[in-house]
Amino acid sequence: MKRNIVIAAVTAAALIGGGTATALATTGDDGGAARQAAGTRLPNDDARDDDGGKDDDAEKTVPADVTASEAIASALKHTSGTVVSAELDDEDDSDKVIWKVDVLSGDNTWHSVSVDPSSGKVLGSQADDEDDTAQVRAALKGSSVTAEQAAKAAADKGVVTSVDLDDDGRTKSWEAETRKSGGTEQDWKIDLNTGKVTADRADAQDDDDTDDQD
Repeated sequence: MKRNIVIAAVTAAALIGGGTATALATTGDDGGAARQAAGTRLPNDDARDDDGGKDDDAEKTVPADVTASEAIASALKHTSGTVVSAELDDEDDSDKVIWKVDVLSGDNTWHSVSVDPSSGKVLGSQADDEDDTAQVRAALKGSSVTAEQAAKAAADKGVVTSVDLDDDGRTKSWEAETRKSGGTEQDWKIDLNTGKVTADRADAQDDDDTDDQD
């Protein structure tokens, strides 16, 4: 359940005056989280090859000073609620890459919070309506692992570039994508109750199918 809510950037100064709120999810030190000082490389969809078409292999480097779990903690300090997803993503059509954190507040309002990946500061936030609030609430009911904790667990596998609630099908879980220094991507599932991290079988199957076609 990937969310890409297109938002307009709001200056940090306008938001600081709003104060902070107590987060419902667990926050704290993330000293053990994976970091990559040289930066994390993300696909650049705007890059084009010599023929004028898009080059799917082109990438750009973005700061990785702020981990996924730290971005989530920063978003929750600004907007209290339950984080449902966090993703390093392009901001609109610009080259700037930010953390986009989706927070479901207690009054069932969705908030898309933008966090600077180099400083952890909240850059902007916008409320939005979603039609799957009940489905998300049901999936998380009785769970003990938050998105922040899932991101910390997946950080042992590489640099976490996204964490998202998978509320489809019978088995609910957190999904996380990681990248290693060589640029290798891997998808993982994190159990909502135990925090156990396992390879995403669907992702592995897709890779096998691609290899067979080659």
